[in-house]
Amino acid sequence: MTTTQQTHAADVEAIAQVVARVEHSQRHELPDEFAGLFRADAIWTTGHGRRLFGRDEISAFTHQVLPGAMRDSTVTYEVEHVLFIRPDVAAVKVRAQYWTPEGKPLGNPGSPMYVMSKEDGEWRLTACQNTEVIDSV
Repeated sequence: MTTTQQTHAADVEAIAQVVARVEHSQRHELPDEFAGLFRADAIWTTGHGRRLFGRDEISAFTHQVLPGAMRDSTVTYEVEHVLFIRPDVAAVKVRAQYWTPEGKPLGNPGSPMYVMSKEDGEWRLTACQNTEVIDSV
């Protein structure tokens, strides 16, 4: 494996760890942990279309909606694909699913797109869009 391939593999793993931290912060209702994953000037569009600009606005929103949100459910996030736009910028496609306590899918799956940037050696959420997947026939 070349040095470039090793760096690429390490970055993919680091990106997957950020997504795992998104899952952890959601499951355990930790709004500060969640907000800390974003760049200070990040953009986030929620699954219901609310646009949030900057970590402070993302944090305020998350502090309102996250506590109590996982009382009757849990959630999983899985990296489906990473596209490096530049070595320090990646578009990350994620599969999200909420679950009942019994392990049955709850609602429609989600299909978030996270644009992430590498800042001071750490991957950060930069521009994110959460989208609900609605089956059409």
